[in-house]
Amino acid sequence: MKHMRRQVFRSVMGLQRQQQQKQQSLQHLTVRFTCDESKGKGGGKGLVVGIYRKEGNKDPKFTPSGEKLNDRTGGKLRQLVCETGVNGSLGRGRVFNNIDPDFNAVAVVGVGIEGIGFNELEMLDEGMENVRVAAGIGARSLQKQGVRSISVDGMDYAEQAAEGAALAVWRFNENLAKKKRLPVPHLELYDSHDLDGWTRGMFKAESQNLARRLSDAPANCMTPTMFAQATVDALCPCGITVEVRTMDWIEIQRMHAFLMIAKGSCEPPVLLEISYCGTAPEDKPILFVGKGITFNSGGINLRRCKGMDEYRGSMSAAAAIIGMMRCIAALSLPINVTCVIPLCENMPSGMSVKPGDVVTMLNARSMAVRDVDKAGVVVLADPLIYGQTTYKPRLVVDVATLGRGVQKAYGGGASGIFSNSHYVWKQFQKAGSLTGDRMWRMPLWKYYRNQVTDETGYDLSNDGRGLASSCLAAAILHELVPCADWAHIDTRGTGMLTTYGLIPYLTAGYMTGRPTRTLTQFVYQMACPEIK
Repeated sequence: MKHMRRQVFRSVMGLQRQQQQKQQSLQHLTVRFTCDESKGKGGGKGLVVGIYRKEGNKDPKFTPSGEKLNDRTGGKLRQLVCETGVNGSLGRGRVFNNIDPDFNAVAVVGVGIEGIGFNELEMLDEGMENVRVAAGIGARSLQKQGVRSISVDGMDYAEQAAEGAALAVWRFNENLAKKKRLPVPHLELYDSHDLDGWTRGMFKAESQNLARRLSDAPANCMTPTMFAQATVDALCPCGITVEVRTMDWIEIQRMHAFLMIAKGSCEPPVLLEISYCGTAPEDKPILFVGKGITFNSGGINLRRCKGMDEYRGSMSAAAAIIGMMRCIAALSLPINVTCVIPLCENMPSGMSVKPGDVVTMLNARSMAVRDVDKAGVVVLADPLIYGQTTYKPRLVVDVATLGRGVQKAYGGGASGIFSNSHYVWKQFQKAGSLTGDRMWRMPLWKYYRNQVTDETGYDLSNDGRGLASSCLAAAILHELVPCADWAHIDTRGTGMLTTYGLIPYLTAGYMTGRPTRTLTQFVYQMACPEIK
């Protein structure tokens, strides 16, 4: 019996060795893949091509670019695909080494079903999103093999292929030793004439990567002053005007609500006024206001220590707006856009605001700060009022990481949006369906307004009453926008670290930079409305 077991064991080991020899040039590729670092370390060029999913009795079908590559290799690529069982399932495929003289490695990645389009139930253009996923996973697999230059198949959506690839290969490497840094490869379009689409996609991805870099920086390396300097460096070369307002100016403007939170930290507050003029100067702009708390400890209402480092990303909304501004300038959109961004820290100290303190805002209404942990609406209040009175905008959009309600309801699947305009909501819904970074509307009812205004000793409270934290925060901000069309976007679940349901072309353990591309798409739609 033992002798028979030894023979069976030897047979199994022999079969495994044979299988390993046949797979020497292959690397398995999935949404969560692992690559053999010993192969492809010499750099060189790589290529990502798509393959559509097998349907019924039909074999998996290459994209047109993949078909050309297969013909160039004399059918070898298709033979290898058949031998390795690649069936075109989304995000799954193989990396083949040394099958083409021009490329050291070729990643064949599944794009899912051919010809798939908008899914109304998902509120998502699945064809575009599948291309982002395939391009991103393929580019990342080649990057892990050490490939320094990657050509990407446009897969009928060159813009989305650029977005997925550029977002997937980006890394925040600034605090790593040079020998540990994963190089970001050069990306270029393969076998397609849609260079304009590819360029737009690269602009959008690089803008989101800028937001990711700002959000991911440690709080000691991204103080309000440092954030302001990074903004100047990123936007001024694009022709955007950036005014950096210091403590003295803020005090003269009597922004007491903003200062009430900022005074708890030794770092001085800063307010940024950013203007992009893409059309006639007299045209009314869109006003964006972004929460820029560069570290939010909760103040005297101190948050728990576990996971507190994530709250360096409490300025991720401001970072997304900076990325959006850079992108709309690169695209030269014909529209005027103005941003007001308050920057400060929320820290506990002898100067910190105390629970129950009351402050008078620029509109002469009073607000009680009953929970210092919910400092976002307090910081946004005065800048939101100031932006409306100064610029007389056609539309107001504020972006912030506020209530946990949105995070618990949506996770990382969508950002919550509250709006007093059905038209604005529909524009954001459309923008999210095209970018893959979706938004979903939440209620803005009088029921919630009563929970924040029905007070006896002051006009508003910063926390309200009840459990609907995101709805209550939106109700407070709605009180500060009396007339204009307005939208509030809560990115608590999407703009910071995503724990569950990570988008495949983003990277676990890093800030997401969301919803930069959706904001950009929204501005594009407002600048270039469809002709009906």
